[in-house]
Amino acid sequence: MSGAPDSIVDVAICGAGPVGMALAALLVRRGTAPARIALIDAKPLALVVADPRSIALSYGSRLLLEEVGAWPLPATPIHQIHVSRAGHFGRSMIERGEHHVPALGYVTRYGELVAALDGACRRAGIEAVRPARVSAMREQADWVELRLDDERSVRAALAVQAEGGVFGQQEPRALQRDYRQVALIARVAASAPVAHRAYERFTDQGPLALLPQDGADGLQYALVWCVRQDQAAALLVLDDGAFLARLGAVFGGRLGHFTHTSARAAYPLGLNAEPRATARTVAIGNAAQTLHPVAGQGLNLGLRDAAVLARLLAQASTPAQLRAFGAARQADRKTTVGLTDAMARAFADTGPAQALLGLSLGMLDALRPARMLLAELMMFGRR
Repeated sequence: MSGAPDSIVDVAICGAGPVGMALAALLVRRGTAPARIALIDAKPLALVVADPRSIALSYGSRLLLEEVGAWPLPATPIHQIHVSRAGHFGRSMIERGEHHVPALGYVTRYGELVAALDGACRRAGIEAVRPARVSAMREQADWVELRLDDERSVRAALAVQAEGGVFGQQEPRALQRDYRQVALIARVAASAPVAHRAYERFTDQGPLALLPQDGADGLQYALVWCVRQDQAAALLVLDDGAFLARLGAVFGGRLGHFTHTSARAAYPLGLNAEPRATARTVAIGNAAQTLHPVAGQGLNLGLRDAAVLARLLAQASTPAQLRAFGAARQADRKTTVGLTDAMARAFADTGPAQALLGLSLGMLDALRPARMLLAELMMFGRR
């Protein structure tokens, strides 16, 4: 890189997904001028808005979205979470009424969330640079310079990496683990759906989650079924009827029988966290920690990253604020990463760890304080 930069900003955000856009909008809310923010993404907006994947937002994430003007958006509220263990008696039910909130969480499409946050950014005066990929980055004592693939350059006091990718396509970080599991995702319909109730079913291969999602054809469920790698390929090639029968055998008859499935997709599961820090760069969201979906916390943890970083950078765009960010996020990140990692690793164990899961579930149902604590962590993180 050489010559004068094309633009000079306080904060350059690499990745205009939900976490990057939330950070940009929050910075403006806290007093940063929109012209002092560069928001860069490699994908055209239309392509991202068309993304049909389902995602779960915690109640705490809804509050953040409300603050930046990205709520309401099309989303199905979750009022109850039914937790059970395949092959064992007992279950636990987490209820919104115990926590005095309108919903424990919400299910929406990834594209709907991106569209809502893009609208919030535009109203705040932030125009994302799309499509543009950061091809090189050079850090000096007083600034960071980003070279884009269209030959433009941006010089920033600080650079934020908010584009994480998926496990298996990332640079290894300090804490990495391959769970040797695959998540099968689809949208399924059942003969006896229960409105606003989500299900988490623990099996001997991994968790199976069904998240209620309203659509043009009525209430359906976003399925996230975690299985071992040797089973994933077999499930993917089954015809729809056989796949739904296999799903029903594992999940049970709480929703009647499964009647329809969309096309299925799969992705590998792993933990990749604790990226290397530098004086003037920081990673947030999936770029900082890629998690197992067992507790549905990846995006929500990233949005909490954005909220804390925006509060600190609104005071000053300096390395000292990045160090303060790392300290402020340590407890929440450590707790959330540790919880999801422990649960995911238990499914790779066919002995005592899985037995302990069944015992823990029974205790969760019997001990209200434990159930309350788990729900609070899922909604708000460690505070």
